[in-house]
Amino acid sequence: MGRTKRVRLDTSNPLHSPLAELMIRSFGPVVVIGEEFEALDNVTQVSIYGSWAARYSGEQGPTPNDIDVLVLGRPDRDEIYEAARRSERRLGVAVNTTIRTPEDWSRAEDSFTRQVKTSPMVTARPREEVG
Repeated sequence: MGRTKRVRLDTSNPLHSPLAELMIRSFGPVVVIGEEFEALDNVTQVSIYGSWAARYSGEQGPTPNDIDVLVLGRPDRDEIYEAARRSERRLGVAVNTTIRTPEDWSRAEDSFTRQVKTSPMVTARPREEVG
């Protein structure tokens, strides 16, 4: 193809895993979602849960097709959805949000809440706080 060089990822290279982890921790969903959601009013916590959080925590499985975000607080829903859209554009993957008040979250006993509370969750933080 002329002067074009084609490259592909060599996952067998011993540097692949540590470099991939460094990139995800420096520029991945925890940072992007942290940056996009950090300035929103009336938000007490933003966490990533579901399959993406499970993979981030070391569970084996297929690459997630989306990122599930739990927002605790009483935010403006339009602002939450706009932050999710900005995150989607930056990450190239769907970002789904669930909003709960802290009180509802702490006392809820429905199956969704029980499952999320007993599964891996990752608190989203802006780049300055990651490390």
